[in-house]
Amino acid sequence: MGFVAYSPLGRGLLAAKPASLDHLTEGDFRTDRYPRFMGENREHNLKLAERVRELAEAKGATPAQLALAWVLHQGQDIVPIPGTKRRRYLEENVAALELELDPETLQALDEALPVGAAQGDRYSDMSRVNL
Repeated sequence: MGFVAYSPLGRGLLAAKPASLDHLTEGDFRTDRYPRFMGENREHNLKLAERVRELAEAKGATPAQLALAWVLHQGQDIVPIPGTKRRRYLEENVAALELELDPETLQALDEALPVGAAQGDRYSDMSRVNL
């Protein structure tokens, strides 16, 4: 059985350099529907994304590449499906296949982003999740 990692770039949060949500306009679906992009949650999660950017920079990679390489590192039965708007981002994402993650980087990621580190629900209406 395989697992598809949906939105492995945090709905674009890990694609930004540096981590920012300034490009989101009023009415953007992320700020309207996803509590992780609202208020205090937004600020908290931006700090997490900034840490990913720092770790990625140390590896000579983008935050998106590091995030995708980490997902790919979780097992052969896990497949990330990042969305992209431009061919150059697609090419950047594919380059994550070449990124090698050493034990130190994996440990740093685990320490910076333990399970449950993101603040806020994934969706405004969680009633259909985990049925």
